[in-house]
Formats: sequence, structure tokens, C-alpha cells
Amino acid sequence: MKTITFNELRRIKDSLPDGSIRQIAAELGLSVETVRNYFGGYNYKDGTSCGIHIEPGPNGGIVMLDDSTILDKALIILGETSHKVASVSS
Repeated sequence: MKTITFNELRRIKDSLPDGSIRQIAAELGLSVETVRNYFGGYNYKDGTSCGIHIEPGPNGGIVMLDDSTILDKALIILGETSHKVASVSS
């Protein structure tokens, strides 16, 4: 499991170039809404939950990610491959 602040997750999403959400969705075989939900969206009619858990706190709270694949794809698009996401022991 990995953790990141909600504000940092949103900063990453907001920094993505146009079309990146669709690109990530296509590469991973997911719906666009599922990828948006990963970044804090809440459209569960057209998308699914994707293993994020948000706890209130400073900086928008802490987000625990069951799987960082979507985040990793976003960071590659942004060229932030050296971005560190904290690991949490299970």
C-alpha cells in the first residue's frame, strides 16, 4: 500500500496534459470515469472504485492507494519518475 496527500494527488491530476486521463484509461483497459475516480472523482455510475482510501487531515487528508499503477502512469506522462510516494507496511 502507498500513501500520498490528497492535495498532491490532485496536483498531479491537474498537471496532466489534455487527453492524459483517456490515455491512461485506454492503456490499462479501464473506463475514463474509473481513472477520474482514482484522482478523487466520485462518479460510480459510469466508473468503479479503484482502491483508494481517503482519511481526513492536513493537505486534504491522506490517500492510501492499494495499487499505484494509475499514479505511476500519470507520473511517467509528467516526467516525474523520481517522484516518491510513501510506502506503508501492510
